Amino acid sequence: MSEAANKIVMNSDLADEMVSEQPQSVEDVRKERKQKLAAALRLFGKFGFDEGVAGHITVRDPEHEDHFWVNPMGKSFKLMTVSDLLCVDHKGNIVEGQGLLNGAAFTIHSQIHMAKPNVTAAAHSHSVYGKTWSSLGRLLDPLTQDACAFYEDHALFDDFTGVVLDNSEGERIAAALGDCKAAILQNHGLLTVGESVDEAAWWFITMERSCQAQLMAEAVGTPVKIQHEHAVKTRETVGSHLAGWFSFQPLYDVITTEQPELFN
Repeated sequence: MSEAANKIVMNSDLADEMVSEQPQSVEDVRKERKQKLAAALRLFGKFGFDEGVAGHITVRDPEHEDHFWVNPMGKSFKLMTVSDLLCVDHKGNIVEGQGLLNGAAFTIHSQIHMAKPNVTAAAHSHSVYGKTWSSLGRLLDPLTQDACAFYEDHALFDDFTGVVLDNSEGERIAAALGDCKAAILQNHGLLTVGESVDEAAWWFITMERSCQAQLMAEAVGTPVKIQHEHAVKTRETVGSHLAGWFSFQPLYDVITTEQPELFN
């Protein structure tokens, strides 16, 4: 094995060790998840993913697995704090926190969390490039290394019937998502999931940018797609759970340093 390959293996081992260093108590895990959720929402605000009261990120509670934490409707992503977050059960009851529950947030996320025990967090917003791409009713192509994270690992939900307020539509979205890390909700926007807030948030950020890149590429010419075997191999590197978690860490460091008040 080459020296470069050895470094890659060692770096991967170090990353695995960092991921495994999770808090042991339920209280510590809950605190960390809520901090990551508030930070992810701030980042969404920083990147301009907010659109009025639309958009939401959720994370499953570590103790009560039929409960999840979510941002309250009407509170700016840019101003979100840990204390603002709501804890909601799968019946739509707010069991902790003060504020309004976004009906679409509950309808979409409750069905995903109920149907997919392996999903810890989910993210959705009406970001500009994501909703623009969604209007085409197409999956993303493997045009760039980053886009390969979603190669054969994202779905298209092409049954838009208006604002998602009916549980049956939430169920259909969860079914369309399947075991993928993301879905394009036609005429609506992007949805991403992960085993952590870090992962779900990063998939959304990089998927939004991949939509932007493909829109720009198609506007000026005919993009060249990455060959299937190379796209699959690239996905195994940039599209893993570890890659999603690790890619979020620099952004988390930046937002928590710039805006430490999010921990309040």
